[in-house]
Amino acid sequence: MLDDTDRRILRHYQHDAALGPAELAARAGVTPATCARRLERMQAAGIILGNRAVINWRALGYEVEVSLRVTLDKTLARAFDEFMAAARDVPEVVELQSFLGRVDIRLSVIARDMSHYQQIYRQSILTLPHIADIEALMHVARIKSNEVLPL
Repeated sequence: MLDDTDRRILRHYQHDAALGPAELAARAGVTPATCARRLERMQAAGIILGNRAVINWRALGYEVEVSLRVTLDKTLARAFDEFMAAARDVPEVVELQSFLGRVDIRLSVIARDMSHYQQIYRQSILTLPHIADIEALMHVARIKSNEVLPL
């Protein structure tokens, strides 16, 4: 389990994973050796999964985001696995989520513009296997997007 020192380290680390070990240790109020040892322990325990670059896809020319709610034809035992495998291969699908309930899968799709989205939708989405129903929700604004935990 995490103690207060671990939480302090994580609190600063999640806000800026690019901090050097000495700076992170200073902000967390521990020695660099203690900080490094605890980070390694939390990585080994699967608490820290890794570091990643967060890229602003709008800055790269992707102006459209659509959330697609997909219901699968569940009469085939492999429908879910086959759909997910095919959806993973669509480069513009940036997120896949599965659900229990009426909707089985949510896809988050990005496109440069509406014409590009129509092309993706017709050529890559509608050709995915085992779709029984699909509903598109046009993204208007991101109100809150935060992966920072309240530590």
